[in-house]
Order: sequence, then structure tokens, then C-alpha cells
Amino acid sequence: MEVTKILLVDDEPLVRRSLEKTLLRAGFDVETAQDCNSGLDTFTQAITAGAPFDFAILDINMPNFEGVEANGAGLELLSKLVEKKPDLSAIMLTAYDEVNKAKDAVQRGAKAYFVKGREKGLVELINDIMDA
Repeated sequence: MEVTKILLVDDEPLVRRSLEKTLLRAGFDVETAQDCNSGLDTFTQAITAGAPFDFAILDINMPNFEGVEANGAGLELLSKLVEKKPDLSAIMLTAYDEVNKAKDAVQRGAKAYFVKGREKGLVELINDIMDA
């Protein structure tokens, strides 16, 4: 079976490294980016190379496409990724439990919403979505 390829976009280096390690240990192929622009570039390059991502894990709050810290910038990124790959499975990351953003994320195409800090649960969530 092919290894699941995941794009992880989060502007916090410690969070990004911790999640990357968790995902790598679980056997996923992981590439990371620190903001919307680098996330979109990495995603686009993978499609162009014929090796698109199966999954995207995106922080909801990070610098937007103008490089300004923005509440909900990850939702903008999600919309652009889903435009390029409509069957993309995406999970939105947040530090807080924000129900309205969760609904917005799902309307934009995210499969789920995950509160940071429970890394073990993230692997289970990815596996559940892939098995669905």
C-alpha cells in the first residue's frame, strides 16, 4: 500500500516539529510549511511533480497570503488547496475550540477539526478519515 502523503502547515515551529514527528512515527510521508504562501507553493509543486498530497493539516490562525497574522488564514489556504485538488482530505488545527470556525472549515471542504496538544488523537483521526 502507498504511504499517505501529508502537508502540514503551521506557523509555530515547536508545534510543527512535534506534529511532524508524531506523523512520521505513524508511518506517514510528511512535508511542512510555515505559512499560507509556502503551503500553497509546496502543494502546487507536488501536483506539478505528479505526486500530490493525500492530506493537508492546516493551522487555522497563521500569517495570511499577505504575510500578516490573521484569524482564519488557514481557511483561505484550505479553499485554494481544495480548488486545486477537490478530493483532498483536510484537517484544520486550532489552539482553541471555536465552533463557528469548525463549521466554516467543514463548509470549505475540511473533513475534520482538531484542537492542538493531543497529538495521539490526530493519527487516529487521520486513520478514521482514510478508512471512511
